[in-house]
Parts: sequence; C-alpha cells; structure tokens
Amino acid sequence: MNTRDDRFSARMMQTPPSGIRKFFDLIIGRDDIVSLGVGEPDFATPWVMREEAYYHLEQGHTSYTSNWGLLELREEIAKYLTRYAMQYNPKNEILVTIGVSEAVDAVLRAVLNPGDEIIICEPCYVSYQPLAALCDAKLVRLDTSVNGFYPTAEQVEAAITPRTKALMICSPSNPTGRMIPQNELERIAEVVKKHQIWVFSDEVYCELVYDGKKHCSIGSLPGMKDYTVVLNGFSKAFAMTGWRIGYVCCSSDLMEQVLKLHQYSTICAPIMSQYAALEGLRNGWQEVERMRISYQQRRNLMYKSFMEMNLPVTEPEGAFYMFPDIRKTGLTSEEFATKLITDYQVAVVPGSVFGAGGEGYIRCCYATDIDKIKVALSHIKTMLSDLGCL
Repeated sequence: MNTRDDRFSARMMQTPPSGIRKFFDLIIGRDDIVSLGVGEPDFATPWVMREEAYYHLEQGHTSYTSNWGLLELREEIAKYLTRYAMQYNPKNEILVTIGVSEAVDAVLRAVLNPGDEIIICEPCYVSYQPLAALCDAKLVRLDTSVNGFYPTAEQVEAAITPRTKALMICSPSNPTGRMIPQNELERIAEVVKKHQIWVFSDEVYCELVYDGKKHCSIGSLPGMKDYTVVLNGFSKAFAMTGWRIGYVCCSSDLMEQVLKLHQYSTICAPIMSQYAALEGLRNGWQEVERMRISYQQRRNLMYKSFMEMNLPVTEPEGAFYMFPDIRKTGLTSEEFATKLITDYQVAVVPGSVFGAGGEGYIRCCYATDIDKIKVALSHIKTMLSDLGCL
C-alpha cells in the first residue's frame, strides 16, 4: 500500500466537494423525497432534437469533430448571438465545449496566473471558486446580498487592485435568479474598460427570463468585446443537461489559448450532442418558449407561497431558482436544509454553499413538476409551523 504523505495533490486535497452534490446524493434512490435541489429541467430534450440525434446515430456519424466543434453549429451560434447584438467569428471566436462547466474551467486556466486576483460575485454557482483556486489565483469575494443579489459598479471598483485580472458574473443568476440591470451592466463595463480586466459572463440562463424582460450581455456593450468572455450552452433552455454541450465566445487571441486546453483535455464535444444542439437552434425555439412559460407559472406559485409564509424573497427575473431568507427560524442554512430533508422529505440546497451572502438562505429550484412543488411548499410550511415561525 502506498503510504507516502504527498501521494495526492495538495491543492486538490484542499478543494471541497460540491455542496449541491452532497444533498443530491442524499436523495438518490429515495422515492419519498421531493427535490427542489438540483438545477435540472424536468422536461425531456425537445423531440425534434432527439430525433436529429437518432438520425445521425443511424447514419453512423459517431466520429470526432474538429476540436472547435461542427462549423455548422458554430455558424448557427454566431447567428443566434446577433439577437443580443454580439458579433463573433464562428471560425476562430466560438468554441464548442463539454457543457458550460468545461468552458469556465478552460477560460480560467487560460487567463489566470498564480497570485492573480479574480473578483467573484457571490452568492454564485459552486464551481467558480474552486476552479479559480485550482489556478492558484486569489479569490476576491464580492457579497451582492447587500444590494439585492446583483453586483454594482461601485462594489466592483472598490474590489479592484493592481493584481486584479478578471471579474466573474452570472446573469440571470444561479442561485438567486436575479438579473443585473442593463444600466448597472453599462456602469460595470466602464469600470472593466478603465482597469482593462477580463469579465467572464455566464449567460446559460439567458433564455429563461420572465415578465417581458430581455437579457442584455455585457459583451454587447460598446468596446466590451475585447474584454468579455461569453459562456453559454444548451443545458437549461433546451433541457439538455445530460448531453453536455456548451460554448465559449471570446477574442481570437484568447481563444488560441483556450483551445489548447480543450484539445488536450476533451478533444471535442460529442458529435451527436452537437447535431442535436444545431437542430435546437434551427427548429427548437417553440419548445423553449413552452418550457419558459411553464417555469414562469411555477415561479409565480413558489413566490406567492413563500411570501404567505413570511419568508422574505426577491422575485427572480430569470433562471429557475428562488432564494428565500430563512434566518427567522434561528437555524443555519445547513441546519435548515438537513432538517427539511430528514424530517419533512424535501430537498433544498443551503445558501452557504454558494459563497458570501448565502448564509441564512436556501436555494429552491422550481424546474420540477408543479404538483411536486405544491407538496414541497406544504411540507416547508409545516416545518415552519412546527418551529413556531408562522
């Protein structure tokens, strides 16, 4: 048996496991648990996309593609991005990746040197901090809870030092569902240009926006293409989580570095996933809209219920998460989530796993069957009653 003390990477040993997956693992094989935990649509991928994948499998299209991904897919992505006033060359400014997660990892490693600082707007998706830490970068945690869960230009400006290399944002946000208002994005863009730092913009929820609002990418603002990396994919809007298909858009000089890591680590995204995504961009938008409308109905139900329970929560403008404040219970986020799943058979994610400003909140995903949502909300209400908080 190997007994060396240094047989594992010290940096990896210091990296915590995903707080989301911890609670997901608790419900595997449990039919009695209603899950509001994992951020995954309850819809199947639209049939038109599955049918396209079947066709290519039947035709024996099972080879590698270019490292870049199918040119037809990149061309369709470029066409799609013009909806949001962005222009990217499909030949050298768009790279198809294994989901957005690979895109985030590759971009961080292509940009960050040991000791560089990256500003991460928290609460945020759980992978940003550990992936940046694995680059030996210094994490500067910007707590957005003091401003209704979106960053302001003043906060960003105050966090910048001579070592700052990048800013990480996500709008609409996981875990809060908040969108950064366009006027605030414009002010943040001026700060970014002033200090000449990168901004990594995770926009995977950009099609899931409610109440007539419209997504705005910071990369579309004047002069921002040279400073912005747009990260997006098909998992959420097209219900393609298991297909693992995303993309990154940036200037060609940065993409040259990102491509190297992609070549060595993954080679290319699965060809059948690429064909399905291509068909989605061409003919899947009616289904995307059907799912979006359903999510908005579920959001409305959940928001109304939490307000009736006197659990303060900001109504999300996008994504499919709600982030209610449970501090009146006197429990920590971890204690609340653990008690809820153990005693009341409902799974949520403690807000503390999402970083600064998340303690005292829980993340509830409403991308699940509306009848199950009603059951979960009823059980949460019962728990609050048992705790004497109603």
